[in-house]
Amino acid sequence: MRLILILCLLTAMPASASEERARQIIDEMEQLYRGDSSDATITMKVETPQYERTLTMAGQSLGKELAFFRILSPKKDRGIATLKRDQEMWNYFPKINKVIKVPPSMMMGSWMGSDFTNDDLVKETQLIDAYHLSLEENDTEYFVTLTPKAQTVTVWGKIEYVISKEPLLPLAQIFFDDDGTKVREMAFQEPKEFDGVLMPSVLEMKPLNKKGHRTLIIYDEITFNVPDVNEQTFSMRNLKSRF
Repeated sequence: MRLILILCLLTAMPASASEERARQIIDEMEQLYRGDSSDATITMKVETPQYERTLTMAGQSLGKELAFFRILSPKKDRGIATLKRDQEMWNYFPKINKVIKVPPSMMMGSWMGSDFTNDDLVKETQLIDAYHLSLEENDTEYFVTLTPKAQTVTVWGKIEYVISKEPLLPLAQIFFDDDGTKVREMAFQEPKEFDGVLMPSVLEMKPLNKKGHRTLIIYDEITFNVPDVNEQTFSMRNLKSRF
């Protein structure tokens, strides 16, 4: 009986170690664009067969719980802002001087008509907390499969995450629906060094059910551990401030 128990423990250990390594890798990928705090200037390009649209925005984060984005251009959208505090999110529209809270049911909705969701923008869903993780690898890449936990609110049946080993950087995320069909793909491109951190500077999101649609998020600048990024940055007062 004791021998059987020991054999069971030995069999279980590699799976546990594999999951823990997967958690470490994904946590490092999530921290890549955030640090303890961050301040970024970002260009977002939305492309469809009918039109193209370009936005410039500023974005700040503090830990995993706080994020803030404000559109700088074009003029007609200038001042529109998004605030995330813990599990809550609000949008501010300066033309009508109104704050609208985003309900949990809308977290998977499009942000500003792009192929990114509200959830993508503010990282509402922390992958290592909301998903079960499994890890495979070859000589050059890690392959992490994420399946949602029972309590996780998401439209994804699973997410496949591809990460290069040297350097340790994200390469792609593939999103599947509950039927196992690929729904969209995000590619991480053009690694650059910002503030001493090597990271992909371009994120390309493609919905696979919409031919000719894609959205690019381009990091123009980003700095980390910024003293001016503090709790006041993520206040309702700052959300509604005009500039």
